[in-house]
Amino acid sequence: MKTKLAALLFSAVIVALSACSEPTKTQTTSPILMAKAEQQNPLLAEYAGPYGGVPAFDKMNLADLKPALDKGMAINLAEIDAIANNSEPPNFQNTIVALEKSGSDLSRVFRYWGIWSSNKNSPEFREIQKEMVPKISAFNSSITGNEKLFAKIKTVYQSEELKTLTTEEQRITWLTYNSFASNGATLLGESKARYAAINQEVAGLQTQFANNILADEENYALFLNDDQLSGLSESLISAAANAAESLGKESQYAITNSRSSMDPFLTYSDERKLREKVWTTYYNRANNGDEFDNNQLIKNILKLRDERVALLGYDNYSQWRLEDRMAKNPENAMDLMKKVWPAAIARVDEEVTDMQAIADAEGATFKIAPWDYRYYAEKVRKDKYSLDSDEVKQYLQLDKLREAMFYVAGRLFNFDFMPVPEGSVSVFHEDVKVWEVKDKTTGEHIGLWYLDPFGRKGKRSGAWATTYRSHTTFDGKKTVLSSNNSNFVKGSEGQPTLISWDDAETYFHEFGHALHFLSATVAYPSSHSGVRDYTEFQSQLLERWLTTDEVINNYLVHYKTGEPIPADLVAKIKKAATFNEGFKTTEYMASAIMDLLYHTTDPALIEPQTFEKEQLTAIGMPKEVVMRHRSTQFGHVFSSEGYSSGYYGYMWAEVLTSDAAEAFAEAPGGFYDKDVSKKLVDHLFSIRNAMDPAEAYRLFRGRDAKVEALMRDRGFPITK
Repeated sequence: MKTKLAALLFSAVIVALSACSEPTKTQTTSPILMAKAEQQNPLLAEYAGPYGGVPAFDKMNLADLKPALDKGMAINLAEIDAIANNSEPPNFQNTIVALEKSGSDLSRVFRYWGIWSSNKNSPEFREIQKEMVPKISAFNSSITGNEKLFAKIKTVYQSEELKTLTTEEQRITWLTYNSFASNGATLLGESKARYAAINQEVAGLQTQFANNILADEENYALFLNDDQLSGLSESLISAAANAAESLGKESQYAITNSRSSMDPFLTYSDERKLREKVWTTYYNRANNGDEFDNNQLIKNILKLRDERVALLGYDNYSQWRLEDRMAKNPENAMDLMKKVWPAAIARVDEEVTDMQAIADAEGATFKIAPWDYRYYAEKVRKDKYSLDSDEVKQYLQLDKLREAMFYVAGRLFNFDFMPVPEGSVSVFHEDVKVWEVKDKTTGEHIGLWYLDPFGRKGKRSGAWATTYRSHTTFDGKKTVLSSNNSNFVKGSEGQPTLISWDDAETYFHEFGHALHFLSATVAYPSSHSGVRDYTEFQSQLLERWLTTDEVINNYLVHYKTGEPIPADLVAKIKKAATFNEGFKTTEYMASAIMDLLYHTTDPALIEPQTFEKEQLTAIGMPKEVVMRHRSTQFGHVFSSEGYSSGYYGYMWAEVLTSDAAEAFAEAPGGFYDKDVSKKLVDHLFSIRNAMDPAEAYRLFRGRDAKVEALMRDRGFPITK
């Protein structure tokens, strides 16, 4: 799942912070020149070196962070003042384009901040984060609250000039106006001041929420002895030994409190009591009644969000959040959930029945519990499809899968990936590797791709993609610096890293985000701002290429013998494609539904644990399944506002994904059809957010997407 840096830091994401270029001399005032002349801080410095300049990760020093933030904000405010106080009549160039050019220094600082926050977190960074997040929020509010600036933006937005602009220019003008208007720019007096104060408070609470989860992930690990490994494969045991060694426990085996460690243990361990312990520890993150408990933070965040949008005239937070999304309002989002939910929980009932039958046949005296689901689902998989997930895993080598992704990128996007010369590009950890991306036909440099694949202490859980520089052309061409980040458990020294089929899909998924960045042809920074119920579509779609014959036949090879995956095993994988879909859909949808309920209910009525239990009971949540992200660890919606009231967006995007996949399946060349691939890149990848997503999809498909494609994909019955 992808994370935007700005969304992690604060709620009011403004156009000024997303620019990647220097202000022109016409916008530069003496305070700006003075500030830049003084700047020696490496975190503020323009990227230097090859490939159009790269981040100076080798010069990262935490002591530079606060001064860089302070200086970057000062420079940006001087730029903003120059725009707001320009005596010329406002127009697209001196207002909107000037904003697009501003904030480049501060943007660079935030790139480094993002590395410390997500990849190299530490107690020392968290202290800085705690101090600076409220300051950053106040800084944002000072810009969105700048009445002179907003008046100029509004004038351009309502001017006749708008009709003469390109489609992209019209859209970024609207994006700019809407960003300010929906973040308090229309408020006056006490209301404006209160809005800004709420932003500051919420930013601090969200940061604390995220850090509490990280603390529980770092503080808990289950250490096993040799007699507690029953059911675990050789590769899992090796990875657990490697994890224990990194935690200072040689000769033992560690199951860390992360999904990539928890999930395979629950799938294969024969030790039911240990499965329960691992499950409980993982799903109780930030819900242990201690200093890292997030329940009160949830209540405080919800109350403040509700108060803030009430100042703007909205009935609830979801109305405010969704009005510029594809769903438009919470009712439409919930309607999609309701169409799929009954089929999902009905499938869970079928899955549990199959699992209970096997457990009973083995002499079990218990009913299937949540910590049994993965374990017995694996037994059902073997029984129904003769498919052993661990057998499949032997053919899923991380390096080979990366080669497969490069192959797909070459066929669809005409991209070529080549490792950069060792030492030519600095990295922030020895595990990070870098590739140059070129056009296969012309040899044109497209950008760089950074990969940070392995979990470690101080790195947040999950998988995500980000950029250190986005493609723009309006102020000199800037090439892309993209990044993928995962938390795979590294194989032992000299051994390949083997991953599960689900993890392989996630690997492709996040690479889809990188391809979205790399294929951009837009002119302006604001065109990279995402529409949350759309931006997951491109990445979800790329998962489909994992099961194409070209990938299976050439890249899924056994880690010991090098032999391609057998045809009969491939047939089993494809036959079992919708296996366990009830579990996967239900655990995700429960989180998405709860997100919408949290943000459409009066916060005064919410006690998180009670609310979660009551609402899930009301919709018929199976007792054998829990939310994918339980409330206290739901970082998507409570550690930032990137996905708040928008977690449903994965399902919304999945409708587009399933429908688009059928377009490829129906094409003469299948998933590598040249004509459909070109339309995909031209209409759905390269334009980013320079066009309304619904219109872009119609250009690709010739019509709107249909939910029936999703139901077919998941093997659910289609009801009229």
